[in-house]
Amino acid sequence: MMKLYGHEMSGNSYKVRLLLHLLNLDYEWVKVDLMKAEHKSPEYLALNPFGQVPLLVDGDTRLAAAQAILVYLARQYGGDEWLPTEALSLAQVVRWLSTTAGEVRQGPENARLYHIFGSKTINVDRAYEKAATILTQLDQHLSQHAWLEFERPTIADVAVFPYVSLAPDGQVDLSPYPYVLAWLERVRQLPGFVPMAV
Repeated sequence: MMKLYGHEMSGNSYKVRLLLHLLNLDYEWVKVDLMKAEHKSPEYLALNPFGQVPLLVDGDTRLAAAQAILVYLARQYGGDEWLPTEALSLAQVVRWLSTTAGEVRQGPENARLYHIFGSKTINVDRAYEKAATILTQLDQHLSQHAWLEFERPTIADVAVFPYVSLAPDGQVDLSPYPYVLAWLERVRQLPGFVPMAV
């Protein structure tokens, strides 16, 4: 059985957990207590030298980094429905994975890190600016699309969903973005959806 190492407050751990549930895959959840620095323990570093969560172990396969794990799970267990192989379609989904690691991280995710975890290295005003920019772009895009790509859910939606849905944790108001709110609700209605465990 697969094992997912993560922390319940980690949006990146959650997005992998969410895809596992959407794909109806069995797995064992292994909590890594970040407050006790278990991710820096010799035992965990032997599994993941980067000392981060999430980490997926599937037989002999070990994968760190949420976006990479989403790609693996989609191709291994989800097929073209979740991650197409045709060049342009694949690129369209990967663009959103990049957006997640870029604009979403610099905006809503950083604002949440500042307010929930007290990360003082973050410029929260800059995070608010980035959040407003990406949420405006998302709202405009979703005014024309039910899903981020192809009019069906893909790992693009799974990747972007967590930190956008958690934006209020970072004191980012989602009410000015009605199409984003409608999209968040569509994700929550997917068969197998599981909320973030907090």
